[in-house]
Amino acid sequence: MERDPVPDRAPAAPEAHVPVPDAHPSVASDPRRRLPRTDVLLADPRLAAAVERLGRGLVKAVLAGVQERARAGEVPVSGIVERAVAALPATASALRPVVNATGVLLHTNLGRAPLSAAARDALLSAAGTTDVELDLGTGLRARRGRSAIEALMERVPAAEGAHVVGNGAAALALAATALARGRQIVVSRGELVEIGDGFRLPDLLESTGARLREVGTTNRTAFADYASAVGPETGFVLKVHPSNFRVTGFTSEVGVADLARLGVPVVADIGSGLLAPDPLLPDEPDAATWLRAGADLVTASGDKLLGGPQCGLLLGRGELVRRLARHPLARALRVDKLTLAALEATLRGPATPVHAALHAGPGRLRARAEHLAARLRAAGVDSRAVDSEAVIGGGGAPGVTLPSAAVSLPASCAAPLRRGVPAVLGRVEQGRCLLDLRAVPEDADVALAAAVRNACAPAAGGTGIGTGTGRHTVTRQDAVTGRDTATGQDPVGATPPDRTATAPAAVTTPTPAAPTTPGR
Repeated sequence: MERDPVPDRAPAAPEAHVPVPDAHPSVASDPRRRLPRTDVLLADPRLAAAVERLGRGLVKAVLAGVQERARAGEVPVSGIVERAVAALPATASALRPVVNATGVLLHTNLGRAPLSAAARDALLSAAGTTDVELDLGTGLRARRGRSAIEALMERVPAAEGAHVVGNGAAALALAATALARGRQIVVSRGELVEIGDGFRLPDLLESTGARLREVGTTNRTAFADYASAVGPETGFVLKVHPSNFRVTGFTSEVGVADLARLGVPVVADIGSGLLAPDPLLPDEPDAATWLRAGADLVTASGDKLLGGPQCGLLLGRGELVRRLARHPLARALRVDKLTLAALEATLRGPATPVHAALHAGPGRLRARAEHLAARLRAAGVDSRAVDSEAVIGGGGAPGVTLPSAAVSLPASCAAPLRRGVPAVLGRVEQGRCLLDLRAVPEDADVALAAAVRNACAPAAGGTGIGTGTGRHTVTRQDAVTGRDTATGQDPVGATPPDRTATAPAAVTTPTPAAPTTPGR
């Protein structure tokens, strides 16, 4: 029986080829595989030189950031070293130079007083090996910082002795420890101040083992209040200048000359570091005047109106100063050679930047503002010169305002200016970013104009296109809230710190709690 023939099978269709993605991209297609090793990049002469100058850790960290951008395709592999070199900081310190255009001469957040060129040169010279405690003539040990002490006493002839410690608070702490530990310090209630960041004078004094004997009231203290409190347990009477607030209205206080009649040591804290009277600040006490009035010891800060480095100054009767200098705590509070060098150069050198800013003529400030605004308008920046007001700040001359001039820019310029190189810090009022020129040295105007162009000019991708002209007077922001007085809005940029409101009768008004708080 024949079998049915097997039907021919249709030829099988060719299998479709489905491409499988390569799980391991080739070196040619993945830029991450083409990145040179870190050690190879660090061997580049440009980065090797940076390592010598800044340190391997810092350079490597910057390089790692650029490498990540290269892996993401944001930076070409061939440009890694160049981008890393461009991103390196000028120094190994994270501190950045800032142009202080806030209108606050002594801005606590900006380090208070900028040093003079003479002080900076002296500081750099002292950074090496120096004769800070050596008499090169005899080869014997000498008093530490003797030249700075001599310069201080030359500036304040009424002082029989002088000593320098870390800051103003340290000066008061040393005086309280050496003269009143286990005893009483008699002080007016109206002078128990808070000196910034929640740091209160009563807490500082009591931490030394002294006991406070408070007299009088917030707004009125009489001589009889002190006289009734002084006794065998009294270490000294403390007179504190309220350097960051004012009390007005129904007030009374007792001066140093009257306190000297009590027959006990009088320690007077002037805070601001003014060594002699300044006609622009008639209500600001100075060391020379209070010593002549009868104070046995005056304490002050070096980095405020004196215009020097941060330090605490003690001036007064020779016996008291020697007693403080020999106290064990004095060793813990002493300053280094750099501070001593900068202090001496400040005292013996030319006028400080703080003095120049304080005494700058309003007419010259206005001319500078007009010139800068014109240059910026030519670059397409909405800018104009305006009248402004500056303040001392840093816990000095509360309530005193100084006529000034500013360059007015769009408020949107505030943030890019802070992030620029150099950083520029202004203040925002009535929807405008103001660059007050009183604290800006005149030789910094060119750099300031360049910084504004980089941050705000249209070609730089900034904001502020326009040709604003004309003059107007700016009203400062609300002193307590920092809000714009015209719109009620919170400030866009930096709120003016260290600005002091005038209190109503018999009311104590502290310096507003802005980013800056005055301290000693």
